[in-house]
Amino acid sequence: MQSGVGSVGSLEDGKVPYARTTIQSTRPLPLRLLSFLLLFLVVVSMYSFLSLYMSLFLKIQNVIPVVQSRIQPCVQEPRTLEKWIRPPSYLIHTMTDSELFWRASFVPRIKEYPFKRTPKIAFMFLTRGPLPMAPLWDKFFKGNEKLYSIYIHSSPSYHPDFPTSSAFYGRQIPSQDTEWGMMSLCDGERRLLANALLDISNEWFVLLSEACIPLKNFSIVYEYISRSRFSFIGAFDEPGQYGRGRYNEKMSPEVNLTEWRKGSQWFELSRKLAVDIVQDSVYYPKFKQFCRALCYVDEHYFQTMLSIQSPHLLANRSLTWVVWPRHKPHPATFGKADINENFFKKISEGKPCTYNNQLTSLCFLFARKFAPSSLEPLLEHSLEYLGF
Repeated sequence: MQSGVGSVGSLEDGKVPYARTTIQSTRPLPLRLLSFLLLFLVVVSMYSFLSLYMSLFLKIQNVIPVVQSRIQPCVQEPRTLEKWIRPPSYLIHTMTDSELFWRASFVPRIKEYPFKRTPKIAFMFLTRGPLPMAPLWDKFFKGNEKLYSIYIHSSPSYHPDFPTSSAFYGRQIPSQDTEWGMMSLCDGERRLLANALLDISNEWFVLLSEACIPLKNFSIVYEYISRSRFSFIGAFDEPGQYGRGRYNEKMSPEVNLTEWRKGSQWFELSRKLAVDIVQDSVYYPKFKQFCRALCYVDEHYFQTMLSIQSPHLLANRSLTWVVWPRHKPHPATFGKADINENFFKKISEGKPCTYNNQLTSLCFLFARKFAPSSLEPLLEHSLEYLGF
């Protein structure tokens, strides 16, 4: 009996083994374990946040170049023919002569143009400074804007002030100093040709100076030049000291004595011959090295080179009327007192010449050398004397 009572007492005191086991299983987790779990959750949260941020950042970086490329159309390659054939609207550039000549020497291999092209005459003025005859030329050019281009090569220190209404406004090209009788003068002429060649519509190239005037109206000049089968540059063999006497035997074998030619520097050339001059690397070094000082290279370089390469394309005369006083290095200058009807009759009634292998009395389209004082009577009587 006591043993039974003892058993009941033990149950009342909560000392049964099963009861102890149940109470121990419901105790809270240790504090260290809870701290570890909390730290783990913080690390996972931070990692998730950083991953989300980096993915957004990288996505933005990948989008930015696409946006920039869309707002920079200038880097796109030309996709229309017009962009290739459009003439430069602004003549000032930063190309060196080597770069300019290389660019200007590009020649289409297909002769027929796949677009409407109106051939133009490039009027190239090689000057030291101002153009006193500009008002007369403006009168000459007026109404023919689609048929001509103008290029001015002057001293780099000269800054023109043509009015916006003038045909000469904004037509100055990057220039360098030139010296009379030296290769730098031919460099200026090549520079003019190269800049004019950048306009695909320029078909003929006329070299002029600040002292030149037109002798006929624009329609006659354009028709005369455009219908000619030849280019106009004087090139003749002169046996005296002012011709063959200037030849240097060190120029052979590129140039022999029998091929040496002389002539006036004023010319009118076709596009084909203009490209030949610009791309020349055979004759230029010889003339630059061996035709110096009293050789007067501007009277021999183009004349000799073109006579060797393309004699069948030359008329062997110039379109510019000039009076050379005997034994003087410079042409005669005409002033105000010289301008009258008889003066222009003398020019038109000179020696007959050939045009497309036929005799004609119309030999000259331009004349030089006129002083600024002659401008007033020329303007006053331009319709009567010059026809415009």
